[in-house]
Amino acid sequence: MSQTRTKIAAAPAEVGLALRGEQLPLWGPRLVVTLAVLAGVGVGLTSGSAVRGALAAWALTFAIPAWSAAVEGTRKATDRLVTLLVGSAFAVAMVPLVSILFTVLSNGLSVLGIEFFTFSMRNVVGEGGGVYHAMAGTLLITGAATLISVPIGLFAAIYLVEYADNNRLSRWVRFLVDVMTGIPSIVAGLFAYALFVLFFGEGVRLGIGGSVALSVLMIPIVVRSSEEMLKLVPNELREASLALGVPKWRTVAKVVLPTALAGIVTGVTLSIARVIGETAPLLIIAGATDSSNFNLFGGRMATLPVFAYSSQRNPGVPPEFSIDRAWGAALVLLLIVMLLNLVARLVSYYFSPKSER
Repeated sequence: MSQTRTKIAAAPAEVGLALRGEQLPLWGPRLVVTLAVLAGVGVGLTSGSAVRGALAAWALTFAIPAWSAAVEGTRKATDRLVTLLVGSAFAVAMVPLVSILFTVLSNGLSVLGIEFFTFSMRNVVGEGGGVYHAMAGTLLITGAATLISVPIGLFAAIYLVEYADNNRLSRWVRFLVDVMTGIPSIVAGLFAYALFVLFFGEGVRLGIGGSVALSVLMIPIVVRSSEEMLKLVPNELREASLALGVPKWRTVAKVVLPTALAGIVTGVTLSIARVIGETAPLLIIAGATDSSNFNLFGGRMATLPVFAYSSQRNPGVPPEFSIDRAWGAALVLLLIVMLLNLVARLVSYYFSPKSER
């Protein structure tokens, strides 16, 4: 009787083992990765080349699918091989990002300070000065570009989703938006310059011109992101509102837009982060100056990307102070972009439905 009970109790385990087959221990892949990293570090230190060490570590990690093929079979080994390749591709993609962050932080942190954020470059030669004027110009020009782009892009997206019904005009609008998405930034700057030359003559340099140039780059991003967010709103919400006798425009304003608000705000924020670092169009139409200018219609206006470019391009004598300021401006711009992306994530989290958090 006791032997029968033992056989019955052991049966489920045997059935589960038969369904799963042999498996590697949980610590097996981790051990292989750890040994590969240690071996790669050893090769890198011995040869004096970090690239050789990384390649050696990567080659040794292929022992995981080989081990899996011997124990688990071909199917599981293929899965582990593909997982290893995808993870390797992710690691390679992270190398430029980590390199940029390390380079900018190591060269720009030493410059940051109270003076750097509160002083301009007016009458400054050599050591000293800051990016106050460039930060103000960047925020003003980008803010004005946002005020221009968001209404145009959002209304265009509303028309395409809610009113167009795939007519000829909507197809042309989508085609033009696709074309504008691929426009080089220098072309946007030339367009803004040609536009303002018609009113102010040759050699015009205005902050509002930079805003117009950036808005040309922002509008297609806002249109595309807003259009996709509006498409995600369930049609049942629209039909329920219309069934109650609510006008179309009020349904869009009170039902559709609030539902898609998180995605729309995220798209707008990411579009701002996309254009805030543009240099070529601002160099053409907004120009560069060492003084603070808070009037978008009052002449040249400095921006962070143009300031970093000018400081690197014309460092002066001695050059090290100007180059350090260029790295500091690049770091400040990088921090602003990271902050905008963080704001976009927070807005998407807090305004999205609770079931999607």
